[in-house]
Amino acid sequence: MIYLDAGYGYAFYDSARGDLSIDLLDVQRKLDQLLGQADTRPLIKELLEISLPQLEKDLKELQKSLESNPPSATAQTAGPTAPLPALAIIKGEQKYTGFQGVPVLAIFAVPHETPPNLKGKPEHAAAAEAYDLEVGGKLTKAFENGMAGSRVVRLAHANHYLFRSNDADVLREMNSFLAGLQ
Repeated sequence: MIYLDAGYGYAFYDSARGDLSIDLLDVQRKLDQLLGQADTRPLIKELLEISLPQLEKDLKELQKSLESNPPSATAQTAGPTAPLPALAIIKGEQKYTGFQGVPVLAIFAVPHETPPNLKGKPEHAAAAEAYDLEVGGKLTKAFENGMAGSRVVRLAHANHYLFRSNDADVLREMNSFLAGLQ
């Protein structure tokens, strides 16, 4: 399996970090189940002890990032104005926690290139990069730790479309990875 800047929460769920959209969907699904179950005690216990505390942690982390970074550095890609295909993808997210016995190569842009709207704004660009390094660093480390035997590559200042911005690096890493499978 090869991830190209795609090993985020929707592809690998790290229970230590959580993921706001996945945890929110999880809570919504469990609340919906409450209406149709005869014995709701186990579900209520799970909501109170696991799901709701994780969602609270996610929301506090989002609040912290929103308060400490410029709006352009923490802009969300999904929300009420997201295109319908993006909303459909988000609504279908679930907790993927790893693959047993599957070789994995994950190439991440960490930090990503400076967004065009921040070029010429060095303070905001530096804040966005610091945020991306912090979040991306935690994410890639969690991916490495959670996906036993995975190879994680970090390409600094790459574009999200790694296969375009860093095609030679991507091809080299993929060829090396695939050669190691034989």
